[in-house]
Amino acid sequence: MRVLISTTANDGHFGPLVPLGRAALARGHEVRVAAPASFADTVRRAGFAHVAFADPSPELVGPVMARLPTLPFDQADTTVVREVFGRIDAQAAYPGVLAAAEDWRPEVLVREPAELGSLAAAERLGIPHLQVVIGMSELTRVLTELLVEPLADLSRIAELTDDALSTAMAAEPLLSQVPESLDRAGDTGFDPTAIAFRYRDGSAPPGTAVPLPVWGDPDHLLVYVTFGSVAGSLPPFAGVFRQALDGLAEQPVRVLMTVGRRVDIAALGPVPPNARVEAWWPQTDVLAQAGLVLGHGGFGTTMGALAAGVPQVVAPIFTSDQIVNARHVAAIGAGRMVAAGPDAPGRACREVAGVLADPACRRAAAEVAAEIEALPPVSQALDVLERHASGG
Repeated sequence: MRVLISTTANDGHFGPLVPLGRAALARGHEVRVAAPASFADTVRRAGFAHVAFADPSPELVGPVMARLPTLPFDQADTTVVREVFGRIDAQAAYPGVLAAAEDWRPEVLVREPAELGSLAAAERLGIPHLQVVIGMSELTRVLTELLVEPLADLSRIAELTDDALSTAMAAEPLLSQVPESLDRAGDTGFDPTAIAFRYRDGSAPPGTAVPLPVWGDPDHLLVYVTFGSVAGSLPPFAGVFRQALDGLAEQPVRVLMTVGRRVDIAALGPVPPNARVEAWWPQTDVLAQAGLVLGHGGFGTTMGALAAGVPQVVAPIFTSDQIVNARHVAAIGAGRMVAAGPDAPGRACREVAGVLADPACRRAAAEVAAEIEALPPVSQALDVLERHASGG
């Protein structure tokens, strides 16, 4: 079977697709990943053949992103979803994904929620498609509502009826790595039938017991700080790193902060004695030794911490997935959240001591970790994909 996976150029969006793709390869299927040309190295390092489509134009994306700090949170989030994901990214991706699908003729297409060019290509060519959710199922409802107008524009480009893609998105089978208790927590509109299948990732190796390098007071608990690979690298939000360093500098903790490979660490200024800043560190290794995670609510960080049973303080910065993930973590008791915005990390630092001192947060995180471990393996999610591809 030929499986085409499609993603935006975002590590946090691509990561949840990787286990399913590797399971398909292990079972003998052919797998290709359609992604922006700039994402080629990431795709190949993950072990997949890369099919390039066009990157979105910086001349179009730049002005949109520059406006975000001046907008109220809800308006900023709507702008990112509709204008960046829904229009700029999707319309740049569609011709390349369509050409790749016409040439290779995959039997099934697997996409992440923000990559919409592949949705249009699959509908245009009649290819069965599924979505791997990169957050709570609540987010899918939010995206479906926000994307009606951009999807109508994309439908016309793909020579489909105006409502074709909105209808297809609403009917698309959803696969999720989120356990039901977490998905349900804090969601008054929760629909237990929305997810076709829940499974555990299983791709991350267990964290090692190898001690981290020495800095600060080794008797203090480790706080892992990360704002993902995108948010903190955007110029309007570059200050989030300094906020966290300053906010934790006087607290009795050791801080490991990762900033991603797009950020100049030297430009952050002096690092407090209790902190260490790295471009990247294996997350499973850090989480095996962390007492708390301070993050932005990105899916990879949120689920990684929960799978390791580590409580969190969540500081959403500028998108709805971050605030939804944060609300669910708080609702299930595995941590706390602060109000969203560019200054959220500074406010989140003031919650760290309270979460570290609260054994209920760690118990709740451990309970979610046990539920994640009890989910079916990714091989069973692949069974669902194979049935869908065959029309079953």
